[in-house]
Amino acid sequence: MRSELPSPEEIAGLPNDGGPEFNRLIFESSPYLLQHARNPIDWRAWGEEALHLAKVENKPIFLSIGYTTCHWCHVMERESFEDPEVARLLNENYVCIKVDREERPDLDNVYMSVTQMMTGRGGWPMTVIMSPQKIPFFAGTYFPKASMLQLLPHFSQIWKEEPKKVDKIGHAIIDNLKKAQATQPGGDLNATHLDRCFESLSVAYDPVHGGFGQEPKFPTPHALSFLLRYYQRTGEERALTMVTHTLRKIRLSGTYDQIGWGIHRYSTDSEWLLPHFEKMLYDQALFSIACLETFQITKNSFFQQACEDTLAYVDRELSSPAGGFYSAEDADSEGEEGKFYLWNVDEIVTVLGEKDANLFIQVYQCETQGNYFDESTREKTGSNIPHLTQTFSESAQSDGQDSRELSARMEKIRAQLFEYREKRVHPQLDDKVLTDWNGLMISAFARAAQAFDDQRYSDRAKQAADFCLTELRQADGRLLKRWRLGKAGLPAHLEDYAFFAQGLLDLYETVHDPEYLKQAKKLIDMTRDLFEDRESGGFFLTARDGEKLLTRPKEIYDGAIPSGNSIMALNLARIWKMTGDEQYKQCLNLCFSAFSGFLTTNPSGAENFLHALAFILHPPHEILIHGDRENVLTHSILKEVKEHFLPFKTLLHLSNSGQNPNLLKMAPYLSAYSSVQKPTFFLCQDYQCEQPRTDLSEIKQVLEKLKEAGKKGPAE
Repeated sequence: MRSELPSPEEIAGLPNDGGPEFNRLIFESSPYLLQHARNPIDWRAWGEEALHLAKVENKPIFLSIGYTTCHWCHVMERESFEDPEVARLLNENYVCIKVDREERPDLDNVYMSVTQMMTGRGGWPMTVIMSPQKIPFFAGTYFPKASMLQLLPHFSQIWKEEPKKVDKIGHAIIDNLKKAQATQPGGDLNATHLDRCFESLSVAYDPVHGGFGQEPKFPTPHALSFLLRYYQRTGEERALTMVTHTLRKIRLSGTYDQIGWGIHRYSTDSEWLLPHFEKMLYDQALFSIACLETFQITKNSFFQQACEDTLAYVDRELSSPAGGFYSAEDADSEGEEGKFYLWNVDEIVTVLGEKDANLFIQVYQCETQGNYFDESTREKTGSNIPHLTQTFSESAQSDGQDSRELSARMEKIRAQLFEYREKRVHPQLDDKVLTDWNGLMISAFARAAQAFDDQRYSDRAKQAADFCLTELRQADGRLLKRWRLGKAGLPAHLEDYAFFAQGLLDLYETVHDPEYLKQAKKLIDMTRDLFEDRESGGFFLTARDGEKLLTRPKEIYDGAIPSGNSIMALNLARIWKMTGDEQYKQCLNLCFSAFSGFLTTNPSGAENFLHALAFILHPPHEILIHGDRENVLTHSILKEVKEHFLPFKTLLHLSNSGQNPNLLKMAPYLSAYSSVQKPTFFLCQDYQCEQPRTDLSEIKQVLEKLKEAGKKGPAE
């Protein structure tokens, strides 16, 4: 059972203001906003109505931005937003607006930049006090009740008595914001930028526990994927070692849910033991991709299993029956962070019996006093986070046991604990479906289907892609941001177009249905029309006809998720090589130019953007396979290509079916190879193909050479 949001029955028939029990947020779709629907605060969603009210009543706006699974958002709600005294001060002196940052990343980006400028740090919940014209004059993050009782009257008084001061602060913020968000052009991007990124990651790398930096420690799988490309390009073994060591440490750690699978948001310590327990869809997607890519290189089944476990969690817990993927699971249940995931020794013994419990306690490093620390006191709580120091095979080898027997026994134990845990109160599910995060997950399932030759994964990717194309797209082809309980809405942003287009490109290279390539190309073209900066290069976060905010941000930094510009750069590179259309190359070059200055000063700040640079510098190959997919040899050739890690290639497929005209329309150069009658492999570069190959053993040799050729570096 899960912590519940207000039911549709509770919402039906309420007056416009929500009535005595609920505020206006009761009519919103966002689970985060609905969490606050019972607050005694007169919350409103962001929109013209709320902004107009602030102007009419001449009140400042109290803006609070957070998200469903944010632990400190829950804390601030319990301490302040549910408190009658705080509510009175807010209702009397402010127009109060709640925003879900996952639904409005444009607002979050602008006001997080303000918060970081004013305080030197950021985070959620984000607290901003601003004018009805959206101009902020105070910003911060979490505030306890005592601070709220001081700052609310203070800034209300300043608003009323010192309007010139408010105006001066606000306009200084806007000036600084525009300077900070200006594009940073520089010199040409080249291979030295890849080297500098590798060097920067090497310096930050933790050789003991894996990962980068110290506590708190984030998984940053996009950095790992960059290192895999760097290894493939240069043969630098240290790059591969950093990846394998980090992924191994994470998968065995408390930051990975050892009982139900799936990766938690981040670790509060440097050892990956003590996580913040929320599980985000995008983390599952990016972690899965890093694992499957590592498997493609190493052929180590540990990484395949890590990917498959994570995808199994997503399929079980984050999959909508309608076809899309849900956003997240909360960190808290029953008012406590991590309660759902923690175990005490007595409970383990009760569930498993003494013999199996002793084995589990030993293998999973549980303690009578507990290994879970209270964050504030740093004292052990008696609760445990199950985690491993070595794989079952390694444990068996060190103890002289049969590894298969131990693995089977441990799986039986895990299943027993999982079944028991299912009876607990589950963390709240954020059941909104976001277009951008679904794009990432479609990529993960599609690419897993390639790496493991498993149709179950491609079927799941197709289901999600078809859902998004049907439910999250308007009649004019434009995307919508969010779907929940049958209702789609909100304008889509750059990431929605970029991530979903990437997912469709990956899905095309998996199932070879030209319709997915056609839809990806449409989205890329629409992205250029709506978001491209035709003068300076790159892409804005918001569409040209979107809501006018303080600035129109253009983001390149890869944070918890990649930036839209990073993913679009690689989309442009891929669609250029797939179609042969030079307009995409020109757009890509402008994009490189727009952010070259940023990459010079922040070599590891946009690793995903460097994926596109590495792709172009390699240089890329086009692989064309001709043959009906039902043919055994065609399938064998496709399987051989897909199981290799070849990040600097595109894969196109021609068959003898009626699908060829659709593909040839997008990529006319393929017509020279459309009359082949038997399964054939072509390796091409700049649309010039080597001799056709039909012998599978010879094709394997070509692919091996292609893979190893990358380690010699690009042609200078």
